[in-house]
Amino acid sequence: MAQDNDSFIREVNDELRSERVSTIWRRFRPVIIAAALLIVLGTAGYRGYEYWHTHNSSRYGDEFLAALNLAKQNKTDEALAALGTLEKDGGGSYPVLAKLRAATLMSEKGDAAGAIAAFNDVSKDNSIPEVVRDLAKLRAAWLLIDTGTYAQVSAEAEVMATQNHALRHSAREALGLAAYKAGDTAKAREWFTEIASDAEAPRNVTNRAQIMLDTIAASAAAPGAAPAPAAPQG
Repeated sequence: MAQDNDSFIREVNDELRSERVSTIWRRFRPVIIAAALLIVLGTAGYRGYEYWHTHNSSRYGDEFLAALNLAKQNKTDEALAALGTLEKDGGGSYPVLAKLRAATLMSEKGDAAGAIAAFNDVSKDNSIPEVVRDLAKLRAAWLLIDTGTYAQVSAEAEVMATQNHALRHSAREALGLAAYKAGDTAKAREWFTEIASDAEAPRNVTNRAQIMLDTIAASAAAPGAAPAPAAPQG
């Protein structure tokens, strides 16, 4: 008899649970269906985005390489056009890479002003990683050695000439060369001495700095001598 009672109780419990499930389903069916659809659509959307991102990254990479190949073939104008299109319509990091490469091509073509402007655009864009902005700033500074004043070079490079900055060696060299070109040998000596006394400076940069220090010293020792040789370019 006890077994029959237990069976009856289980059946009643099963019925109650079934009734509760039915009630919950009737009450919350729209919400449950909507949540399930959102999960399905979200998963499908994510997979679609992954495919789109991979596909377009590959396409932009191919377009960038094609532009580089045009540059290697000395088809500068065509390369600049291709890079301009990628800069405007590309995705990911490719627009920035295209702008930097286009600026380099402009400088090689003799358009220093255009190249400096392009590098400055990159250096002022806070959406770009700081290290890339600094590299663009440094490139502008080196172009300004020939085309600008010491003050213009300093405005670009001096912020990077501090002791702990990763680009300090190249920044100091640019400042030293700009000062030398402007005839300020005292300021040039200061910058080249900072390079020569920095144990972490690359050997080639240190060697060039020492050459400039020797040149400045020789010019000071023989003030009536012929003009010193041109500063080595970096």
